[in-house]
Amino acid sequence: MGSPFVQSSLPLILDRADRLPLHLQLAEQFRAAIRDGRLAAGHRLPSTRDLAKDLSVSRSVAQAAYDQLHAEGWIEGRTGAGTFVTDVAPLQPAVRRRAATRPDPAEPLLTLRPGIPYIGPTPDPGWRRAWREVSTQSPPPGYDDAAGTPALREALAEHVRRVRGIACGPENLLITNGTVHGLRLLLTVTRQPGDRIAIEDPGYLNAVIAARDHRLEIVDVPVDEDGLQVSALTDDVPAAYVTPSHQYPLGGRLPVARRNELIRWARRTGAMLIEDDYDSEFRYDVAPLPALAQLDLDRVVHLGTLSKTLSPSLRLGWLVASDTMVDRLATFRAESGDWPGWPMQAALLTMLRDGYLDQAIRRSRRLYSDRRTHTCTVLAPYGQVIGQDAGLHITLLLPEHVDDRQVAVAGREAGVVVAPLSEYRRTTPGPPGLVIGYATPSTENLHKALDILTDVLSRR
Repeated sequence: MGSPFVQSSLPLILDRADRLPLHLQLAEQFRAAIRDGRLAAGHRLPSTRDLAKDLSVSRSVAQAAYDQLHAEGWIEGRTGAGTFVTDVAPLQPAVRRRAATRPDPAEPLLTLRPGIPYIGPTPDPGWRRAWREVSTQSPPPGYDDAAGTPALREALAEHVRRVRGIACGPENLLITNGTVHGLRLLLTVTRQPGDRIAIEDPGYLNAVIAARDHRLEIVDVPVDEDGLQVSALTDDVPAAYVTPSHQYPLGGRLPVARRNELIRWARRTGAMLIEDDYDSEFRYDVAPLPALAQLDLDRVVHLGTLSKTLSPSLRLGWLVASDTMVDRLATFRAESGDWPGWPMQAALLTMLRDGYLDQAIRRSRRLYSDRRTHTCTVLAPYGQVIGQDAGLHITLLLPEHVDDRQVAVAGREAGVVVAPLSEYRRTTPGPPGLVIGYATPSTENLHKALDILTDVLSRR
């Protein structure tokens, strides 16, 4: 029996046993030879008749391969001269880099990174009910409203009024893919390259990255145990990004006097305040503090998210602002096509209407309160614990002689991921520390991770 493989004088081999049609095999091998430089630009290819004869295939196979390559721009025909390889610069093959691996891959890394909620192994009834409801609905007959589905905006406006005390209606609300998406949209529409923006230091890294991506000049503003030092703001800064309910990452909560001072500064200078309200639902001493946007919706743009309450993978959040600002943002999105998909919005609407979101927050608050107490108790001997009154993380300030980055490296080598406070600092000096999230792992894994971390800290 003859060989199923057919080889040509060119670097071509056809496999008749392969399910891929012969002309597609031939086209792909030509592409590969051109990409890696074996067939250079200007190389004259054999005629379809000669190629078919060389490969012992029908001329229609060779013609179909050439037609495909010609349509893609790999080859060109020159009248009276033949078929040639076009001037396609060969690419160097990508270098596959090995990911860093642990010595024992059977032991997965535990994580104490901040900002990620606990997701149980089994979805609860409220979650399943929401997605069943979505499955019974037909999608909208056209593109969604660029600001978000009207019914969801109305339900979220009621939720924000009730939970965060912001006097708003659906006209003040725009659905986003989360806090960072809302921030980037806002910067795109309202800022120009070279504009200045004040950001807390230490502060949220993704906000800094978003500002840099928009080529803004970042003005670092120091924080203390109460949050942003408003007195450090200058009048020539047209925008400021703040986390007043639970400063990220140190955990301070901006007191009423400073909030009023910040609003007065914004009114006097005409500046826009961007309030990132990322985890205000989780307070363990008193009720959540009122939102900054409650004081002046004309000067404050409020960003909310489900990433800390339900799941980061939902990619859903909201932006609350004046109706004029929401109209500007929605107009831009209508042109860019950048807004959340209908199924996610429909599911969230069901979760709001049947009370599931409120139930999930209450249940998580009880769970996280116990974990926070345990985390603070275990880590207290190794430094000063701050930011423990709210959120999904605490910050452990370490003695001055300790290098928090080295602690993070040692922790990872021992099996636990933790964030050094130095990651969040830019120009404002301060003590070393660790930003420790207690929400993500199971309770059992949280205890294991803290045991590993305290063993690492005891050797510093």
